[in-house]
Amino acid sequence: MSTFTTLFDTYNWDATLSSIFNKTTSDVEQALVKDKRNLEDFKALISPEAKPFLEQMAQKSKALTKKRFGNTIQMYAPMYLSNECQNICTYCGFSLTNKIARRTLTNTEILKEVSFLKAKGYDHILLVTGEANQTVGVDYIKNAIQLIRSQFSNITIEIQPLDQNEYELLIESGLYAVLVYQETYHREEYKKHHPKGKKSNFNYRLETPDRLGKAGIHKIGLGALFGLEDWRADSFFTALHLKYLQKTYWKTKYSISFPRLRPHSGGLEPKVEMTDADLVQLICAFRLFDEDVELSMSTRESEVFRDNIVNLGATSISAESKTNPGGYTVDPQSLEQFEISDERSTEEIVQMLKNQGLEVVWKDWDKTYF
Repeated sequence: MSTFTTLFDTYNWDATLSSIFNKTTSDVEQALVKDKRNLEDFKALISPEAKPFLEQMAQKSKALTKKRFGNTIQMYAPMYLSNECQNICTYCGFSLTNKIARRTLTNTEILKEVSFLKAKGYDHILLVTGEANQTVGVDYIKNAIQLIRSQFSNITIEIQPLDQNEYELLIESGLYAVLVYQETYHREEYKKHHPKGKKSNFNYRLETPDRLGKAGIHKIGLGALFGLEDWRADSFFTALHLKYLQKTYWKTKYSISFPRLRPHSGGLEPKVEMTDADLVQLICAFRLFDEDVELSMSTRESEVFRDNIVNLGATSISAESKTNPGGYTVDPQSLEQFEISDERSTEEIVQMLKNQGLEVVWKDWDKTYF
């Protein structure tokens, strides 16, 4: 059975990027008046020619988001279980080459972190680990899910890519969603940033959502790490990936995240800068491209940016995030995967959302919005 790789290999990175930069004002205007937009329209909306239309895009994005999701936004919290990792990734604080103290949470420590998050009101949790099969492999993740499944409506993971049968095992244990970011869809650049470890296998990572779809996962999260390569081309391939998956695994829900390269131990500087205006343009372009897809905004972004984007297209947001294992209560001083920008408390974020007329959703959105 073919996978996304088959479709992906029919595209050329440079030709795709050139196509985006060759979009005209007329292409943007035509994309904006359509009810349903295709991949060529998406190219126009992320092109430099769309910059003068940013306010119009933002208003359309806001209207579509309200139409589909109402005046709601969902809250979730990441919980880092381990910073042990066998990979070398140039942009990550957990990279094998970084000389840091490694730790993996025990059952007691996991439950202590969970108690903190439950007291804050969280009902959606994202479990995150480095990629170390011996210490935080399938058995460890399965145990963690079973340990906490009674306390959360939805459990999502962001860990190393797994085989289909392993995902099936975790789904049976209570797993709801998986986030798997390609980092960059540029094959050659990908190799430069992942020289060692299982993650260096570009195709295996690229085909992870296929394995998830076949396993029957409820939701898949996609995204690229902006800063490794040109954000426009990476965004186009993310959109291409999304459309392929929706057509192939139509029972599954999808989300898009927008991580920008953040400071970390080891300090890789972005190859291509993505400005705040660029990110607003991209988020609005994705909403205009697909009014059903969930758009997530993490604490990587600043207070000001997040305050403004929650009404323009975002549907879920994290708060008070810690990117180190045990960061909430067990070991607050352990090294973070990356620095967060918005350090406000959960209560402050909730109040900000309410001040903007948004209803905070801790569980699933009311079915009337679907």
